[in-house]
Amino acid sequence: MREEHVVEMDETIANYLSNEDIVYEATQIFDALSDYTRFQILSSLCVGSRSVSELKDLCHVTQSAISHQLRLLRDRGLVFARRDGQRVIYSLADEHVATLMRVGLEHAAEAVSVEGE
Repeated sequence: MREEHVVEMDETIANYLSNEDIVYEATQIFDALSDYTRFQILSSLCVGSRSVSELKDLCHVTQSAISHQLRLLRDRGLVFARRDGQRVIYSLADEHVATLMRVGLEHAAEAVSVEGE
């Protein structure tokens, strides 16, 4: 049986939760993370900056699909784009995004290992 964990809410989190705009923005971030292709894109960008064609090859989807997903990720503030000649290079917007990815993957790995026991 799984052990129950009680997490105490700190004052900062409580203040964030009282602001509807912050809660809405957070839900938009988690919504963006919930798509498999977008998750693959963000995971790839955790390793380093990539062009659209590199992301297309890594994620095994069309360039149109990658561009569509990158637009959504950019609109949600999760990725940053910069031009390098004719190529557009994407990277994570900041370290918070990498932290979200790491924590999500660690939690999933923990759940998988508990199921496998």
